[in-house]
Amino acid sequence: MICLKSETEIEIMRKANRIVAGTLEMIGQEIRPGVTTRHLDEKCEAFILKQGAKPAFKGYKGFPNALCISVNDEIVHGIPGSRRIKEGDIVSCDVGVLYQEFFGDAAWTFPVGDISETAARLIKITREALYLGIEQAKTGNRLYDISHAIQKHVERNGFSVVKVFVGHGVGRQLHEDPQIPNYGKPGHGVRLREGMVLALEPMVNVGSSNVRILNDGWTAVTEDGTLSAHFEHCVVVRNGEAEILSVLD
Repeated sequence: MICLKSETEIEIMRKANRIVAGTLEMIGQEIRPGVTTRHLDEKCEAFILKQGAKPAFKGYKGFPNALCISVNDEIVHGIPGSRRIKEGDIVSCDVGVLYQEFFGDAAWTFPVGDISETAARLIKITREALYLGIEQAKTGNRLYDISHAIQKHVERNGFSVVKVFVGHGVGRQLHEDPQIPNYGKPGHGVRLREGMVLALEPMVNVGSSNVRILNDGWTAVTEDGTLSAHFEHCVVVRNGEAEILSVLD
């Protein structure tokens, strides 16, 4: 069941997602060669708690940390630990918060120092694909208009979209209907309506779209070892241009 949000609820979600955006901005300033992923996780949790929110991911289905941090060939759900960030890495950080009974959720992929031309292009195309998807999140369109816009941009640039993980509705639950794949035929799927709040999140690989899960049961990596990038925003479907919630003023 898709839950439409009232303007009062959207205002709370706007605040939740501003906390997410602020967390990601802070993490971006902390990422540098030599820093451990555990350090980034600790900074993330402390920042969220200071804002009067709770880390949404910590304890969710058993996930042990506040921050999902995925490096290079890791796609999503990377567990922070003793790994040290290196020059040339790309680091995907996914943050969720619970604030006044509503969730916020967003992700960003950060370059560390001088990165390869392929890595830079991957980040650029993934970010662009997210915003092309957001352009389709308006009343009267179909859900897969979003999916198609993302897939078309990624594949025309020689990359692949991950198909086993999808975007989702968000609200009082971290993951709500509808599921939003990053591929699909335009003109298909549910009709988009004012008040839907959607977390759009293209995950894009340099090589194959195939995925494998590491022995920790969480970390998803590219099957062929190529790089992956991940961007995510929470947006409200509007009659005109979609409203992005997960940004700072």
